[in-house]
Amino acid sequence: MSGARVRAVTVDEPDHHGSWVPDVDARIAGLEAPVRGLLEPTLESFSSADRITLVPDVHYPFHPSSGMITDPAVIGTIVGHLERCTDADVAVAGASTDRMSFDRTAAYLGYTDVLEGFEADLVDLADEPHTEHVQPVDGRSVSLTVPNRLDEDTVIVVPSLRPTENGTVAGAMRTLASLVLDAADADRVPVAVTRLVEPETAVVDATTVYGGEPAAANTLFSGAVSAVDAVASSLLGRSPADDGALETVRGDEAEPITVEGTGIDFDRLRARIPDGDLPPADETHPAVSTAYRMYATVAGDAVPPQLEGGR
Repeated sequence: MSGARVRAVTVDEPDHHGSWVPDVDARIAGLEAPVRGLLEPTLESFSSADRITLVPDVHYPFHPSSGMITDPAVIGTIVGHLERCTDADVAVAGASTDRMSFDRTAAYLGYTDVLEGFEADLVDLADEPHTEHVQPVDGRSVSLTVPNRLDEDTVIVVPSLRPTENGTVAGAMRTLASLVLDAADADRVPVAVTRLVEPETAVVDATTVYGGEPAAANTLFSGAVSAVDAVASSLLGRSPADDGALETVRGDEAEPITVEGTGIDFDRLRARIPDGDLPPADETHPAVSTAYRMYATVAGDAVPPQLEGGR
């Protein structure tokens, strides 16, 4: 048994000793070589693709420096590399919710500005045609409604490295599941949508991560969805065996996973990531307050009173 392989690359730390770099162009410049090294060995698998859709971890209102969303600089760098090296039409997809339109979320988080420098489109999957599917998982039928674009395109999932409210890794499977309608089963729906979509690869944005608090991990890694989710789970201090969705996809005889990459010290990387969970849903996390203050400073808007206690 050869086992599954996950490729990892280190992103050079900025001169400010790991502090956040607000200049997105500077972040893209620092990401170009690592992204090239990460994607070039697998570019042949994209050679026949007509359309490639990137699915980042995008949800309002977290700022990229919180580690709670995929950094738009990571997406911009991947888009640029794909546009240079393939003939495919590239898109970045998310979905509007009852609380916020995807266009507005993308603008707040900086995706709109980043993609102005490329040909890629922002696609709101809530406006796209959907198809209802029934997928067997663990002997039970799971009904879900999947955007046709995810069925038809070559898909790259780009999650951030963070936990969910339930404590499991957010990961590639749950990033996909967040875009599926009628997703009522927290363990089986991620499995069902992953099997239906069959992403070509997953790229985990671990440049800035969240594990109870933000931390600079300065790493990207890629591979099959189940393999990268298992690695991400381990980095957050979780056992993959405790994640029902992940265990179902990996199976009873899960292959060993090898993390490959020059200069990657997995134990040191694990030590840099704090051990912690998301705060309770009824608490305002300091990251939210910080993000909103940054927005209010730029837009001249008022900070809501409920955020005044945050730091």
